[in-house]
Amino acid sequence: MADIFAPVRLGELELANRVVMAPMTRDRAGPEDEPTDLMVEYYRQRASAGLIVTEGTQPSPAGKGYWRTPGIHSQQQVAGWARVADAVHQAGGRIVMQLMHVGRAAVRANKAPDAETVAPSAIPCPDPIPGPDGVPVPTEMPRALDTAEIPGVIAEYVAAARNSRAAGLDGVELHCASGYLPMQFLSSNTNLRTDRYGGSAENRVRFVAETLAALADAIGPGRVGFRICPGVPFNGMADADPAETYATLLRAVDGLGLAYCHLIHIPNQGFDALELVRANWSGPVIENCGLTLEKAQALLAEGKAEAVSFGYAYIANPDLVERFQHGTPLAKADRTTFYTGHGDDARGYTDYPRAD
Repeated sequence: MADIFAPVRLGELELANRVVMAPMTRDRAGPEDEPTDLMVEYYRQRASAGLIVTEGTQPSPAGKGYWRTPGIHSQQQVAGWARVADAVHQAGGRIVMQLMHVGRAAVRANKAPDAETVAPSAIPCPDPIPGPDGVPVPTEMPRALDTAEIPGVIAEYVAAARNSRAAGLDGVELHCASGYLPMQFLSSNTNLRTDRYGGSAENRVRFVAETLAALADAIGPGRVGFRICPGVPFNGMADADPAETYATLLRAVDGLGLAYCHLIHIPNQGFDALELVRANWSGPVIENCGLTLEKAQALLAEGKAEAVSFGYAYIANPDLVERFQHGTPLAKADRTTFYTGHGDDARGYTDYPRAD
């Protein structure tokens, strides 16, 4: 029986416990999308997690869609992430970077003036996205990627993974959920392509499968994970058959030897996503979505997951593992300070106290 406080190995990642800090956008990067002093402290405070997955980090200027999200494509950004990695490692933790290219889920005012908005097909995201002042505004029309451009987008992901390793992070996680670029390729309603990247499920999973294979080749498969959420409607996703799509994806990447599949587990009509993952994926699974300590322990004890991730709980509880260990009540987060857009704003970010 696996215990949440017991160590576990996910690929090449040796975790001291099975508690994972889930990726959470906090909009605190600096003016050049570089990690700030506050970000260094924020991640250091939470280093007792078995593994930290960073907030979504854009691999290129085109991959940015939100205000003050960090990047990993400039030397200034790499230097900032190196400080984050050093702080986490000195505190005894492990940290991987979530690579997040938003594709069509972008607001022009949040991007560099010369950064394009691209997607599998020229279909805008229907969900408004906050601009620099925090007020949601309509997204812009994306340009459909030409077939010949797709290897270049994959190369941007590879360069970002190499930059993250150069900065000292332990690996990367490809963000394939939340309606961002990889999920836009996966979903039948956002991928209307007629080339080898569109149409059948086998074609629609090709972009993600090729990207994961390229990342594995660049930094080693045991340092590459991926995050999925079959059936989520966020950012205009409406796949005709998510069970088929994700079963096809999982089978396509199962032989790569990747570190883990990180599942955001939401209810779906007609199938259970965790059962789908277990039936089509032989590697480690990190389970996420609304878990309590008791639910997490039960999942681990039943062998349904190798690790469990917590997002919201980590905002107000930097010492979450210790609180779990000692039965200490969890603090509640202040939702008004989730996304301030200011790189020097500690409110609701680094000012939550430890229980001790």
